[in-house]
Amino acid sequence: MNVGASWRAFVGFAAFGAFWGVWGASVPRVQEQAGIGDGALGFALLFVGAGALPAMLLTGRALDRWGPGVAGAAVVALGGAGVVVAFTAVNLAGLCAGLAVVGATSGAADVGINAAAGRAERVGGRAVITRAHGVFSGSVVLASLASGMASSLPLVVPFMVAGGACLAAGVCLWASPGGFVVQREAVAPLGRHRVVPLLLIGVLGALAFASENAHQSWSAVFVADELHSGGLSAVAPAVFAGTVAITRFSVGGVRAVRGVLLAGAAGAAGGAVVIAVAPTLVVAGIGLAMAATGTAVLFPTLLRLVAQNVRDDHRGRATSVFATVSYLGFLAGPVYVGLWADAVGLRGAMVAVAAIAAVLFVLTPVLLRLGGFAGGEQSGQARAGVFSSASPGRWSGTKR
Repeated sequence: MNVGASWRAFVGFAAFGAFWGVWGASVPRVQEQAGIGDGALGFALLFVGAGALPAMLLTGRALDRWGPGVAGAAVVALGGAGVVVAFTAVNLAGLCAGLAVVGATSGAADVGINAAAGRAERVGGRAVITRAHGVFSGSVVLASLASGMASSLPLVVPFMVAGGACLAAGVCLWASPGGFVVQREAVAPLGRHRVVPLLLIGVLGALAFASENAHQSWSAVFVADELHSGGLSAVAPAVFAGTVAITRFSVGGVRAVRGVLLAGAAGAAGGAVVIAVAPTLVVAGIGLAMAATGTAVLFPTLLRLVAQNVRDDHRGRATSVFATVSYLGFLAGPVYVGLWADAVGLRGAMVAVAAIAAVLFVLTPVLLRLGGFAGGEQSGQARAGVFSSASPGRWSGTKR
């Protein structure tokens, strides 16, 4: 059963990555079909976050009340939303409406599959979360390449393929043991003493996501504008995403939480500095690989830390709180780079990205201790859940 739970989590992440890989490769075609400029596209993309944030907050409670079938329904809805966008993105209004739905379904699916991976790792005692995120990264790369090769086909075709993958994954999650169970009792509120540790760890997740998405969103622009690489600029995000996937598969079983976080933050900072001073595409590629290796381990390790310390009946809401705070960093990262690039240029902006990782390095031991995670390297099987009533206000069950 534990193997099945892990497999279902991997399938969910593969479908999630397939959708976003198709989307990333299709953005220029969506923009052309909608007949809008770059500024209008940037405005429309804000609706993804606007839809995602409230959905992420609400999904956790639904997961705790009705079970992992909620995650399956969200993944299926995401696939359907992509198909809808392909048809409705004929003007700015249609695109904004479609992207709000994409954001809502994506946010719900994000929380759902992360909760499923957390449960699989906690119950099975096997490394699932980091490798599941590796499956996501690899799926993004493959789906992006496939969508690029299918660019001569109608826009809706790759979204229909991704929708099919989401449907299959959703059925797998829905069919898992306890896939849809209505709880007769009301879901108890988390309470401040249970939310605060999640918020603190969420701050670290936000910094991690800000660094990761800054590179993913701006690496091609940097290579094109600063190194004048022309058509080779597309190699940059591929190098980054590919390295992230390889790293997550390689280090998925490492348990030294604080050590992994500190090493990851240091690698992310060092990589950003190398990119900032890179005189050639090769050196920039080395910096991107360093940054990707560092950022790859950050969010999955933090999520695993949460998963090891939470009871199953609170897992959805715990994942929801942590993921929502972290997602704020994902949204802010590219904007942060843009503001610094306007002020001091793209090379200076990369130094500013390195500063994010440096702040993460400094804050990691502080926030782990404040959140009650000082013993984070210990196995989650040896501790009670964060929501144990035996020790209110602390992540109980472990000597600190």
